[in-house]
Amino acid sequence: MSNRALRTAASGMYAQQTNIEIISNNIANVNTTAFKKNRAEFQDLMYQSVASNPQSRELPGVIENPASEIQVGIGTKLSSTQKILGQGDLTYSGHKMDIGIYGDGYFQLRKPDGKFVYTRDGSFKLSAEGSIVSSNGNVLEPGFTIPSDATDVMVSADGIVSIKDSNDNIIELGTIELAKFVNPAGLKALGDNQFSETEVSGVPFMGTPNSEDFGSLQQGYLESSNVDIVEEMVNMITAQRAYEINSKAIKTVEDMLEIANNLKR
Repeated sequence: MSNRALRTAASGMYAQQTNIEIISNNIANVNTTAFKKNRAEFQDLMYQSVASNPQSRELPGVIENPASEIQVGIGTKLSSTQKILGQGDLTYSGHKMDIGIYGDGYFQLRKPDGKFVYTRDGSFKLSAEGSIVSSNGNVLEPGFTIPSDATDVMVSADGIVSIKDSNDNIIELGTIELAKFVNPAGLKALGDNQFSETEVSGVPFMGTPNSEDFGSLQQGYLESSNVDIVEEMVNMITAQRAYEINSKAIKTVEDMLEIANNLKR
């Protein structure tokens, strides 16, 4: 029994240690553009059937009733982490190439190897060739080439990209498309504010911003992290207390074993 209690409490400590790591990552990314916080999800482990009174088995003439057995759990485990995809605040940056998404959708980026990744970080820049690229050089799809003589770049809420040339003529270059997924929480986080599709997320389907169920674009704005620092601090205190009470359970079992070892006949 004591060994089972020790393992059960230890599983709780392991789970809360990972929970603290997830909360710490949320707090560390409180200022990361378009960061989506994570939440730890737990499951109970297998149960063991034990007799409600083990000593009754040794009493003469006592027939044990199977119904007297009880189920005792053997702890918990971290089953998964859930991305919380709530909208972050749009913060004004004033930079022409910053584009925030208000609503659902992801920008589609093409990596140098031709593979696609997805992001809500709209802090774009212009490459030497005039392409719109992310901070790490991945090209926004569908691609646009901004002429070197363009005096202004404009992006509408519908994703229409236009430029003003040296003669003050407005020239429309095309439309930015957004990607959506059946289960966006199933996307695989790659770091650098980027995600890749998985079997769980499903394949992306493209659409025009500000239409149907797609979000609108806001030029000159960036989406902030959706981490609530006060909520994360409360979660951290709760996890710390859970870790502490599990450690006290181990100490209690240790004390009980010491008492049993010191019994005198």
